[in-house]
This record gives sequence, structure tokens and C-alpha cells, in this order.
Amino acid sequence: MGIPDYQSLMLPVLKFVQQAGGEATLTQAVVHLGELFSLSEEEKVKLIPSGKSTFIRNRTHWATWYLKKAGLFDSPKRATFRLTERGKNVLNQNLQRVDNKFLTQFPEFSEFLHPGKTTKGKNDAGADSAPPNIEKTPEELIETAYKQIRAELASEILDTIKQCTPAFFERLVVELLVTMGYGGSLEDAGQAIGRTGDGGIDGIIKEDKLGLDVIFVQAKRWTEHTVGRPDVQQFAGALQGQRAGKGIFLTTSRFSKEAQEYVKAIGSKIVLIDGETLANLMIDYNVGVATVTTFQIKRIDSDYFSEDI
Repeated sequence: MGIPDYQSLMLPVLKFVQQAGGEATLTQAVVHLGELFSLSEEEKVKLIPSGKSTFIRNRTHWATWYLKKAGLFDSPKRATFRLTERGKNVLNQNLQRVDNKFLTQFPEFSEFLHPGKTTKGKNDAGADSAPPNIEKTPEELIETAYKQIRAELASEILDTIKQCTPAFFERLVVELLVTMGYGGSLEDAGQAIGRTGDGGIDGIIKEDKLGLDVIFVQAKRWTEHTVGRPDVQQFAGALQGQRAGKGIFLTTSRFSKEAQEYVKAIGSKIVLIDGETLANLMIDYNVGVATVTTFQIKRIDSDYFSEDI
């Protein structure tokens, strides 16, 4: 069945609170809904992308939040909701579903969705202004949009890299590795990369700023060609020739399944970084990208409002 969307939880959580004597906590509702919808243990603990909450708790929170905005619940204390007379009246209608569209009949909910617009029983703005019957919570929508923007940025970064010269790609690799904490200084790493040309090794960098160990680097700026096992095997052989145990193989392309399996089977520690991973590392470490805007999502600070001395 899977984890229900938050609108599908509205009626079940109303019924649960009624059965619980008219008042319940968010945690109690989450436990009940998990059992009601026969969620597996894995589904019960599955986290939303931010890792701040489980899907079922996040969706239950938003279901109760909208029900409160529509006047079907009130909140006598934090993380607790109570069934109102309006909520009881809705339950007496024996409805099959309660969702955002249904809640727009209540002036408080329409005002919440469309601040400043006059509402009298029905949304004066017309049926078109009713909220979309979306399944995701606001947090999930933000995170989904962020993932999409990030994926598009990574694709654009990769396309741009492929159009650059090999020399530029070499400098990019140096800056990324140094920003990640490898290679010592930019000057040190710049001198080490692109100087060996020894059997598949493009450079040698420090593993840390003190140079206690070294990492051998291979970088391939390829557009479409897949890096296969022979390429990786040649690099591994070069490492053995240098009595080295650590290497990084970067490419703007991708690695074949055989290449990936080969790396897992050998003794040397070789990290494969394909084009997609490379682009995402650049985003994570702010190499070649700039912040356009920042949105802060805030929660209430419960400690601030505590009157305990």
C-alpha cells in the first residue's frame, strides 16, 4: 500500500481523535496510522530527504495542521490536538474523504490559503482557487524542487566541463581535490597533477596537508566514451608499480559495470568518480558554482516560550 499522502490521513486522524476521547498527541496519531495502514517497519522509519522526520510523522503533522486551520481541531498544548464541534459535525456526515478541497468551504481555511480575500462559506475567488489535490507536504515539495534544481545544475556543469580544454579540466580537478582537503595547497597540487605520465598516472597529490601519505590520480575528460575495465586495470597496475595503495580515477563520462566490479575485487583502494559524481561534488564544495538565493525554513523555538524558571 505504501505511505499515504497527507490528505489521505485527514479523515483517519479525525476518526482516531474521536475514538481517543476527543484529544490526542501527534505521536499517538502517528503510531495509530502506521498500524491502520499496515506500514512495514521500514516504512515507519523512512525519513524525508532532509532526514529531520519520518514520512509518516511529517505527513500526519501536515494533516493535523490543515485540519486546525479549518477549525476541525484546536490545539490545547504543543503537539496535541483536540476535536472541535466543527470537527464532530464533519464526522457526523459519514464522509468517504476529507481533503484540501473539502476544507475550502470553511472561511478560516480559505483565508489561510488566500490571505486578504473575502470568504463567505465558499471561496469567493471561485473553484479555480481551491488548492491543488497534491500528495506531498510543503516540506516534501520544497525538497523535491531542490533536488530537481540540483540535478539540472549538475547536468549543466557536466556539459560545460566537456566543452572545456583538458588543461582547464586539470585545474578544475586540482581545485576540487584541494577544496575537499587533499593535495595540500593549490600550488602543491598544481605541481603534482599532470606531471608524471607514468603508465596511466596523471598525478600524485598529498592525502593530507602534512603529506603523511599520497594519492595517485587519473583524470579523463571524455564526452561519451565509457571508462571500461582495461582503463581502470591499467591504472591499478601503475599503482602497483609505484607500490601505492590509493588512487582516484575521475572522468566526465561514466564507468562500466565491469570496471566497478574490478575495483571492488582488487587490493588497492581506488575511488571511481564519474561525471555525475564529479558535478555533485563541485556543487557540495562550491567549486564552479555560485549561490543565487537562500531560503531558510524555521520552526518555533519551544524553549523560548517556556515559562519555567
